[in-house]
Amino acid sequence: MLDSLLQFLITGVTVGSTYALVGLGFAIIYNASDVVNFAQGEFVMIGAMVAISLLGAGTPFPLALLLAVMATVAVGLVLEALAVEPARGAPVVTLVIITIGASILLRGVALLVWGKDFHAMPHFSGDAPLHLGSATLLPQNLWVMGGTAALVLAVRQFFRRTSAGKALLACSCNRTAAQLMGINVRRMMLLAYGLSAALGAVAGLLVAPITFTSYDSGVMLGLKGFSAAILGGMGNPMGAVAGGLLLGVLESLSAGLISSGYKDAIAFVVVLLVLFLRPSGLFGKGAVERA
Repeated sequence: MLDSLLQFLITGVTVGSTYALVGLGFAIIYNASDVVNFAQGEFVMIGAMVAISLLGAGTPFPLALLLAVMATVAVGLVLEALAVEPARGAPVVTLVIITIGASILLRGVALLVWGKDFHAMPHFSGDAPLHLGSATLLPQNLWVMGGTAALVLAVRQFFRRTSAGKALLACSCNRTAAQLMGINVRRMMLLAYGLSAALGAVAGLLVAPITFTSYDSGVMLGLKGFSAAILGGMGNPMGAVAGGLLLGVLESLSAGLISSGYKDAIAFVVVLLVLFLRPSGLFGKGAVERA
């Protein structure tokens, strides 16, 4: 039983790491612009698909990964410049509909370019399984967990140590005050979308060797990443990371101990319970009103 639990935990942390990166992307954009970007899952898909295409064309592995991330960042910047920025000041519902429309558009373009087939990506360092007691994991599992930890730490240091990160945090607190202090808010919005797209692309690159990818693979990842951000607290980027890991472990345990058919339902039920009991999320701060 303990060996089975260890296997479930390894699987859950691997899947949860992907949710954590997607949720972190949601939280960064939401904090910077108050927009929930439902095209975040498509960033994951685009990163993986572009890398697979480049590898198929004979591009060296590291260069293919780098170009895939750069291409996804470009898509994120175009999305912000052509879809979100022109609607600045519109109601929140309008902005949500715009990002949903962008998500559908990106899936349609991906369908035309790559078709409906599933695509596989080679493992970063071989696929010979490793053994931890009676539990088994692939080297790619370590890449996913280690890559996520490194990225989360890098993002945390970016916000705490760099002037650009602090400026982005200032915009998330009060855009008007940040602009009065000389911060280029427009540039910070582009930075937020570029950073979010890069996180999504890396998540796609890390998980693609384990799970096949297709033009619509970003849909469920986007929903799970959004759920992770809600579970941890949309206003807290590190809370979104914790929410992703928790969601992945809950899914894995419910699939292994109850039934794989209920794993999605159980995870979403937990999210709904958290929203009922603590609307700001597990690690979010509740709103305070002054009379």
